[in-house]
Amino acid sequence: MQGKLHIKKGDKVRVIAGVAKDQEGTILVIDTKKNRAIVEGLTAKIIKHLKPQADKNNPDGGRIEKDMSIHISNLMLVDSKGNPTKVGRKVGEDGKLARYAKTTGEVLS
Repeated sequence: MQGKLHIKKGDKVRVIAGVAKDQEGTILVIDTKKNRAIVEGLTAKIIKHLKPQADKNNPDGGRIEKDMSIHISNLMLVDSKGNPTKVGRKVGEDGKLARYAKTTGEVLS
């Protein structure tokens, strides 16, 4: 994808489509090549099956539950009031582009 994303690591987001619709969480990781994000605090999980490994943390193998990645188009930023908002960009006081919430107009970090 070319250009910048509307979300960043650490942002609080709401899922607007998919299995975890209307749930909120914090972004842990963003994969820019696949346009997907892993959001902490969702009930949408995947189960990864591991083979036994001699020198790793899991010598017996087993099943591990992990957070599922979600496409960034299905995520919407949450403003300070707790409402989902679109993100705009404007030139800040320091001359750099800054993200802002379109519902409240406040500048985001």
